[in-house]
Amino acid sequence: MTFIPAGAVPLLLLIHCRLAEGKALPVNTPSPMCENLHLCKHNVVEQTHKLVASLNETAQRLFSVYLAFQGDAFSSHMDEVCNANTSYFPAFHVNRTSHKKEIMVALYRVSVFLNASLGNITRDQKELNPTAKELLEQLHNTTKTTRGLISNLTCLLCTKYSVSHVDVTYGKNSKDIGTFKKKQQGCQVLRRYVQVISQAAQLLPPHLL
Repeated sequence: MTFIPAGAVPLLLLIHCRLAEGKALPVNTPSPMCENLHLCKHNVVEQTHKLVASLNETAQRLFSVYLAFQGDAFSSHMDEVCNANTSYFPAFHVNRTSHKKEIMVALYRVSVFLNASLGNITRDQKELNPTAKELLEQLHNTTKTTRGLISNLTCLLCTKYSVSHVDVTYGKNSKDIGTFKKKQQGCQVLRRYVQVISQAAQLLPPHLL
């Protein structure tokens, strides 16, 4: 048995870590998006369609309830204050002639952005409107449905369309901005969400998937 002085152990570990850091990663290393992916459910296409339809059915109600709890400025000057074109919401430039893969990638990008935005909005509303039970419940339900959609889209993209990475641009975190700006950012995102999810629902009858 070889004896290694106690003081040498940290040095050996440090050398080992540096060597490990310098190693080239295998070419077939799975990407985070497709890592630990299970087999798709047999009805994943049908479920994807249903989740998009569900989000579309509830989007306008969520936006209306959100407005109701933000104050008069948001109800009476909604067009100016909640201009959806000023949000960071990803563009959804696809149509019925787009390839199915393009549609899936665009919808995935929108869903991931929306999920992150809903997290910010829910956090802000818990702080600003902690007793707004209906609003918080609708935000929770929309987040849950969006995460289910992301799971299905990930499965389809990784297994059916061989897509292992999608670039997603996120909006600004509202944590360190003022109260009005927090409300405005949420309003802009949700208004744009209503428009985009309507487009997606029209674009995704089952036969297109």
